[in-house]
Amino acid sequence: MRPILKRLDVGASERREIVQDEWKYVGEEGAPVSTGTTVTAAGAALIVPFAELSNYRRYAGRLGVRLSPADAVEDLGEDVKRLSLVAVTFPSAGEGRGFTQGRLLRSARFGFKGELRAVGAGVKQDLLFIMARCGFDAFELAPGQKIEEALRALDRYSVAYAPAEPVPSVKLQRLHAAG
Repeated sequence: MRPILKRLDVGASERREIVQDEWKYVGEEGAPVSTGTTVTAAGAALIVPFAELSNYRRYAGRLGVRLSPADAVEDLGEDVKRLSLVAVTFPSAGEGRGFTQGRLLRSARFGFKGELRAVGAGVKQDLLFIMARCGFDAFELAPGQKIEEALRALDRYSVAYAPAEPVPSVKLQRLHAAG
């Protein structure tokens, strides 16, 4: 199992912790397999590539989708209501389309309430704060990143100067930071 860094809302506050990933990617050992009309081992939490999502619409377990930078969030259509997780791929630290995908999913237009996970080689600890501000609440770190350091990196900044997810008001945030 992969370690995942998750941000959990607990009442009026939030908590971050390292958890073992319960989700499987299509093709991973132990993951359900689609034969086109049925899916074996239904019930497991499964992440499928966006291109294969239509093959899993009748999947009985928890379903997630993996978006690449070229995938349009708008193309998820009504499937977004069925999904428990959206994994957004950041193939490199310089690829920024995932930030926009995250913001769109969390916007009132799509209203995605499930887990929004950043994945890929571009998920580095110095970008986690910005990813969280764009609505991401789970992070599958790039190889070589130290998860304990990444956990501390999320607390590196206490004030953000521009409004974003999940902070509704910059003024309120500054007030709390000032003590």
